[in-house]
Order: sequence, then structure tokens, then C-alpha cells
Amino acid sequence: METEIHKGGGRRSAADGLVVIALGGNLPGDFGSSEALLEAALARFAQAGLPVVSRSSWWRSAAWPEPDENEYRNGVALVEARLPPSDTLRTLLALEAEFGRARAQKNAARTLDLDLIAYGRILMETPNLVLPHPRAHERLFVMGPLAEIAPEWRHPRLGTTAAVLAGAATVGLDARPIS
Repeated sequence: METEIHKGGGRRSAADGLVVIALGGNLPGDFGSSEALLEAALARFAQAGLPVVSRSSWWRSAAWPEPDENEYRNGVALVEARLPPSDTLRTLLALEAEFGRARAQKNAARTLDLDLIAYGRILMETPNLVLPHPRAHERLFVMGPLAEIAPEWRHPRLGTTAAVLAGAATVGLDARPIS
């Protein structure tokens, strides 16, 4: 993405005003593979009011906390903000359910996990939604795909670019793009 110079001398990426959504999963559901399920979910974004501007390749990483489970597939999409943050979150939860996500146990294997990472430059903390996502900056399987498509994107709270955050990640260090 191109960067723009704003008043005050600060550099901002064109991606800074977009919604950042992380996609992941390690169960294929009815789709044959996790990649196929993620592609199908991504294809539904526009119909759900989340038109995709850019998306990363799919990445792979070991399951956590049970590394014996299926590997995870992860990616990031940048979408236009057409719904308010709370409605965006509700839409993502509805899409997860549509693709067979069951929330029976924390950190359980799942067909689809959609996380609202950032909504433009908004800082928000409610009982149901914290923006930006409080742990995304620590996760290579989020920051790596984001840096792939928008390396100059800046974390709304930390002010650090996706490229720098990917290099400093402390969680999911085995995450790699699928060739």
C-alpha cells in the first residue's frame, strides 16, 4: 500500500483507515481443507457488508496449545469500513457460525476464527470489543500476513508498523506462508 504524509510530519499507510480482519482455522468442515473453507469465508465478506480491499496469502502454524492437532491456516484481509465496529463484530461472529464454528471450549480446534484486529484508527474498550485487538501485535500468524500486504500499516495504539511488529512477534513463531 502507498503511504501518505499527513500534517504533523507523521507517515500513515493507506491501509491505516481500513478494517483489519484475521482469518484462521484448523478444521476443514465441509470444505475438504482449511484453505478451501477460508477462501469460501472470504468470498462471503462482500455479501456481509465487508468488501475486501486486499488479502494476504495463507500461512501455516502449529496448533496451540495442543501441537498434535491439525495445523492452523491463517491470513489477513483489509476491508472497507461500512458497518460500525460492533456490527462488524456481530457480522464476523455470524459468519463463524455459518461455517460451523462451535465455541465449546477455549483454544479448541475450530473451522473458522475471525478476529477484528483494528477498525481504522479507532481505540475502543467495551465488555464485548477491544480495539485494536489486545494481543494481535504479539502474533506472527497475524502480523506476518498483515506485513505481507500492508507493511507500513501502523498499530493504532502502539504506532509501530506491521513489518516491525512481525519481526518482534513472540507468539506463533513457526508461522510461515504456504507456497
